[in-house]
Amino acid sequence: MLVNLGTPENPDAASVRKYLAEFLSDPRVIRIPRVLWWLILHGIILRVRPGKVAKLYQTVWTDEGSPLMHISRKQQAALQLCIQEKTGQPIPVELAMSYGEPSLATAGRKLASSGVQRIIVLPMYPQYSSTTTAAVFDGLARALKPCPDLPEMIFIRDYWEREDYIAALANSVREYWDEHGKPDKLLLSFHGIPQRYEDTGDPYPSGCRGTAQAVIKQLGLTPDQWSESFQSRFGREEWVKPYTDALLEEWGQNDSIHRVDVVCPAFSADCLETLEEIEEQNKITFLEAGGKEYHYIPCLNDRPDHIEMLAKLVLERAKAWL
Repeated sequence: MLVNLGTPENPDAASVRKYLAEFLSDPRVIRIPRVLWWLILHGIILRVRPGKVAKLYQTVWTDEGSPLMHISRKQQAALQLCIQEKTGQPIPVELAMSYGEPSLATAGRKLASSGVQRIIVLPMYPQYSSTTTAAVFDGLARALKPCPDLPEMIFIRDYWEREDYIAALANSVREYWDEHGKPDKLLLSFHGIPQRYEDTGDPYPSGCRGTAQAVIKQLGLTPDQWSESFQSRFGREEWVKPYTDALLEEWGQNDSIHRVDVVCPAFSADCLETLEEIEEQNKITFLEAGGKEYHYIPCLNDRPDHIEMLAKLVLERAKAWL
């Protein structure tokens, strides 16, 4: 079972409101006293933000629908084929989303109806966070609560330390540079979380920094050729720093930095946060600050080396069963 965050069914205010209501009601995501947060969410956010966010989705929506859903479906099909080629067995791969459809319960019912009794759950988050991976665990527990006969399960916590994952990231950057040349700076931008979450034990920022160091080591870059940052902050409290937009604005004002390339290693598939926030909004930030050239390097998506890595990860965990 591959699990990602989720997406609205359509790029309109009603669909976005339904999606945000589910996503932002998760206490793993927002750690504010429930009564206070309910008032803020339903009194302000769900009245104001759906229309604005829907317009952002409209800028990245394709004929195939949501980019995240379309790419996730391609990953699902490619992974099932790769596993079958390696094992000679038609092992089913189902896709689930923490929020929206197909839900964890929907995917679970599909697996159960096909007679599956053992499930490997693979959250598509390379670096563990309580806001993402742990939310999958919680959602899975809720989905299984009505089930009288629980399946045997393996839950994959993270995979950023795998050499083949780091190699796939480095390969994607090298291949981009082979075609487009090298930048003055490479920025590895990760989805952010509030600093308060790290202070109370969430290891996600540490995993991000470890990922960045491992990729840079493979690329052979010097300290002045790259940096890491965190994007997508929300609200007024302090988030993990440095902030992506602030750093790009600073670089744009630097006369010695003409071109910047950005890659997002925390995302296994391109989505609104990469295609609209990073590829579009942050490009404007850098160029308006004085930068000359800005490139976004796509996520690993359904690259063959990414799918091969995922297949190896799954089969290593399933070795006893196989």
